[in-house]
Formats: sequence, C-alpha cells, structure tokens
Amino acid sequence: MAFIWATLVVIFVVYALLINIQNRKRHPPGPKGLLIIGHLHLLGKNPQQDLQKLAKTHGPLMYVRLGLAPTIVVSSAETAEKKNLIAAKYGPYWRNMRKLCTQHLLSNQKINSFQSMRREQVELMIKSLKNDDRVVVDLSAKISSLSADLTCLMVFGKKYMDEDLDKRGFKAVVKNVEHLAATPNLGDFFPFLGVIDLQGLTRKLKDLSKVLDEFLEKIIDEHVQFRDQKQSKDFVDT
Repeated sequence: MAFIWATLVVIFVVYALLINIQNRKRHPPGPKGLLIIGHLHLLGKNPQQDLQKLAKTHGPLMYVRLGLAPTIVVSSAETAEKKNLIAAKYGPYWRNMRKLCTQHLLSNQKINSFQSMRREQVELMIKSLKNDDRVVVDLSAKISSLSADLTCLMVFGKKYMDEDLDKRGFKAVVKNVEHLAATPNLGDFFPFLGVIDLQGLTRKLKDLSKVLDEFLEKIIDEHVQFRDQKQSKDFVDT
C-alpha cells in the first residue's frame, strides 16, 4: 500500500513539474512559486494588495499560479482594455445583451422612472428610524433592508417577504450565497479535489441554486400571467 501511495506522489510531482515548465514558456512573467501551492504563500488577508505589490515588480500583466490553477493578473486599466485573442470578436449574443442593457435596463429613462419609488422607500426608512426614537438601531441592517427592497421593486416589480423565497428567509439565503461564494474553494486551486468536494461547497451551492431557481420561475410565471394588467414595466418585463 505504501508503494502505491509513493508512486502516486511521484506521478503527481512529475505532472506538476511538467505543467509548471509548460506554463512558464507560454505565460507572462511573474514571481517564483512553489511546486504544489504555487504562489498561494505570497497572498495574505488582503490578496488584492499583495498582487498590486507584486505587479510593481513584475509588470501590469503577470502570471501567478494559485495552487495548480494558472492565473493571469491584469493590474492596470490600459492593459485590461487591450484586445487579444481571448477576447476577440464580439458575437451576436454579446451585442444583444449590450443593447438590452444600454437601451432598456440601464438607460437614463429607465433609471429615472424609478426615482419616485426610490424616494418613497427612503422616506419609509426615515419614518421607521423616527419611530425607533431613543432606541438602539442597527443602521447597517436598515440600509441592507432598504437595498434589498429597492432591488426587488426595480427587478421584480414588488417587494417579497422573507418566507416567499424559502423557510430560511430571503435575506438569509442571499447572505448564505454571498458567504459560500466568498469562501476559498480548494477545488479551484487543486482541480483533482473538486470531485471530492471536501468542503461541501458544491453541494451547498447546488441546494441554494435550486431554491433560487424555483423562486425565479415563480416570478416569471407571475409576470407572464399578469403581463396585460401591469401599468409599468420592471426589469423582468423587459
């Protein structure tokens, strides 16, 4: 058994070396990394700041390896805006989505149409704060609730209660998604661990995706059913 494990380790090390040599030939310059973890040891609690410091030495287009995952870091706006083979010709899908966003979703007319609604929701929050006079108020929670209400009204056309999404609550599910999305996934750095799902992130995200899909299907069905009765259009109608 020990011989089998030793053989697997040797194969893995040789594979990592070959990948590292090939990547060095094809990719931009970057700092020296370690065999298995790559450049993960160079990143601390604020990876964006660490990458910016490395870019001062290695340039605006830099190659790093996060575990076994090759990564190109672009740290200047000028470099990011340059066209290359990866971002070559724009396809019809991209053009249609751009047209949809600029003409319907993010146009000045569309944004201004929500002005009275935004004012009304802000006034409701201020009134709520006045009612809580001489009481300690969690302002962050109030702002978060206001943001969620505004988003629902603009995108879906109405506000949804927590229980409308799931027994866990709308805000709880959204926070859970944000937390899981921000959690480093070992499978991203070491692809062979992705199949095992050691942290359970994939399973949890699939569970939340199912909840969100069912909620969005419900919203679409409502919009189709009451399409002719609506006086103003929201983002879903568009």
